[in-house]
Amino acid sequence: MSQRKRSRAFLIGAAVVILGGFGYLVYGGIESNLVYFLTPSELKDKGEKAFNEPVRLGGQVVPGSVQWNAEAIDLRFKLTDGSSTLTVHSAKAPPQMFREGMGVVVEGELTNEGVFRSDNLMVKHSNEYKAPHGEGPPPAEMYQSIIRGS
Repeated sequence: MSQRKRSRAFLIGAAVVILGGFGYLVYGGIESNLVYFLTPSELKDKGEKAFNEPVRLGGQVVPGSVQWNAEAIDLRFKLTDGSSTLTVHSAKAPPQMFREGMGVVVEGELTNEGVFRSDNLMVKHSNEYKAPHGEGPPPAEMYQSIIRGS
């Protein structure tokens, strides 16, 4: 076989391997690694199958529903998608950004009593950075305190 034919065969073989790998990522690898969450309505629509199965649940925290007992590390709130509402219970401290009316995703399971027992709570936030407003030390002083560790 001539040098030109060997080069062409190598290029065709390399292209097939690359396209095969790309096809796997698009149709198999990416699909199996995506993590979705259900809304309260979707979880309730599952009926009996929804109970005691690990799932991610997403929605809005109902304003006025948050009950936080810092001493007992007990958090309870209602989560809604606008149509259905579920009570969420967590035995972990909420993230610092957790607020009423915001979007959250909780991981856990729906108990037979109809309460979603959360093992993990994640807040949704904007990817847009806004500089802090108001009084406080200048940024240079804040930076120095980080370096000193105080």
